[in-house]
Amino acid sequence: MLLPLSECETIRVMTTETEKSIPRTARERARAEITREILDVALHHLATDGAPALSLRAIARDLGMASSAVYRYVASRDELLTRLIIDAYNSLGEAAEAAEARADRSDLIGRWSAICTAVRSWAIANPNRYALIYGSPVPGYVAPPDTIAPGSRVAALLTRILVDATASGHLPAEITSDLVSPAASEALAPLREFVGSDVSDALIQRGLIAWTGLYGAVSFELFGQLHNVIGEGPGEREAWFEECIRRWATQVGIA
Repeated sequence: MLLPLSECETIRVMTTETEKSIPRTARERARAEITREILDVALHHLATDGAPALSLRAIARDLGMASSAVYRYVASRDELLTRLIIDAYNSLGEAAEAAEARADRSDLIGRWSAICTAVRSWAIANPNRYALIYGSPVPGYVAPPDTIAPGSRVAALLTRILVDATASGHLPAEITSDLVSPAASEALAPLREFVGSDVSDALIQRGLIAWTGLYGAVSFELFGQLHNVIGEGPGEREAWFEECIRRWATQVGIA
């Protein structure tokens, strides 16, 4: 599920402002510090043992705390996973937003390229956190609605480019005249609510293909499916990914 662009942007601003706020009391500062230590140790366990093996008892042992004390800060393994997932989504979103913000607003392909490159760079730098949010689901864990807004940040950036491409009036004829089947149009209803009425079904379909292509390419590279498929010499993976970006941009009509 995605949030409407305006709502997603509002939540992002609110989240950023909340993160900037400084706990005022010594107790609040101590709680924030201990919670951060718990999350840091959990990230270490995530890297060594994987998400399904996360254990509050093991984390407490590493911190030299009683397990009952840890539960005062994190109520359950699922709450811990949720916090790690939200942190990962926000970290990825912040990286993509910062990269996109540096591009000229009128340079749609520059903005698109910045987002895609930032996603790949973040994933390579944070493979375990990427695997947590885009790898295999953790058995028995169901992500709560709290993860929706953080998980929508990159999608919101890419969708804004499609909206701006439509508003510019410069989309190629093969997109403006393109039609999708009635069944496919109906399937796009959830995204239609998110994007708005101005963007055509054909452009939404193309954008969705590019979006899944982006994460598919990153996941294949990160999880080893491109071994012996794409060269691993200096710059070869980067050149291949840049070509992917160019073709995705062509697909949505902004190249």
